[in-house]
Amino acid sequence: MAGVMDSTDAPQLIEHIHKSVAFTPFDVKWVPCSARFLVVGTTPRNQGAFQVIEMQRGEENVVLESEKPSGIKCCTFGASSIEDRHVACGDFAGQLNIWDLERPEVNLFSAQAHAGIVNCIDGIGGMGIGYGAPEIVTGGRDGCVRVWDPRVPEPVVSLEPEDETARDCWAVTFGNSFNDDDRSVAMGYDNGDVKLYDMRAQAMRWETNVGNGVTSCAFDRKDIEMNKLIVTTLESKYKLFDVRTQHPEEGFSALSERAHKATVWLAKHLPQNRDIWVTGGGNGGLNIYKYHYPTSRTTQHKDGHLAGQMGEVSLSLSLSL
Repeated sequence: MAGVMDSTDAPQLIEHIHKSVAFTPFDVKWVPCSARFLVVGTTPRNQGAFQVIEMQRGEENVVLESEKPSGIKCCTFGASSIEDRHVACGDFAGQLNIWDLERPEVNLFSAQAHAGIVNCIDGIGGMGIGYGAPEIVTGGRDGCVRVWDPRVPEPVVSLEPEDETARDCWAVTFGNSFNDDDRSVAMGYDNGDVKLYDMRAQAMRWETNVGNGVTSCAFDRKDIEMNKLIVTTLESKYKLFDVRTQHPEEGFSALSERAHKATVWLAKHLPQNRDIWVTGGGNGGLNIYKYHYPTSRTTQHKDGHLAGQMGEVSLSLSLSL
């Protein structure tokens, strides 16, 4: 259970810019090593909105604006080098596209990634984060999860639904990329399923169900041996897993928290401190939490195997926008 917030020692969130846009934004990402951010979404004419905004002394300037053939649902710079700043985007037509911000009219890579909307995307191997080749993972309305190497036209991994009643994949994330061989993908679905795929073993390592549709999932850091995985859901809850120790029958230990009085749409860890994260709620709320490790991270299960042991979570800030 989250501890009570001490308002006298709480961090602060200060609004720098408040800007309205003429389209529906679906994703926002910082442009690497800059004071710019990319906003993607859908225009009223169902075209793709692609806008780069620069921050200058508290003011915002639109420095790039482009319209794409289909609405854009998600984007990532995770597979790009810092120098190139190539962004990978998934759209409503099921396309995966990679664009150069310096030449947004040039399509560097394009593939029909899914039969419907590309709901979610993540990248790794770029930005100086993680080991191994640059790769992109996408999850779609068709229930498929696919991993892409931008150097080849076909997916290097394709995880298909086991039956015709495919569930929407709503969330994907890379992790466990602590050497050139290991890498894992966590994925979440609209029925609450959470799965962990080991790319080195080419096998599903673990599965569970969190009871509500999964809106996002994230490792606390991608470039270390798996440590913590946070999963946010509908019905105002998130679940935190300790993924360092896996019991052969019980899986990973976890704790569940009620974060907002609405859907918890996302959770993002602070890059400088993996034990601090923020959640965003459908009620316009932002919460900041901190994790406190237990004295021992493992305990002896009655069957003789080691099992993970959870610590505690404290609420540092709760803010409504």
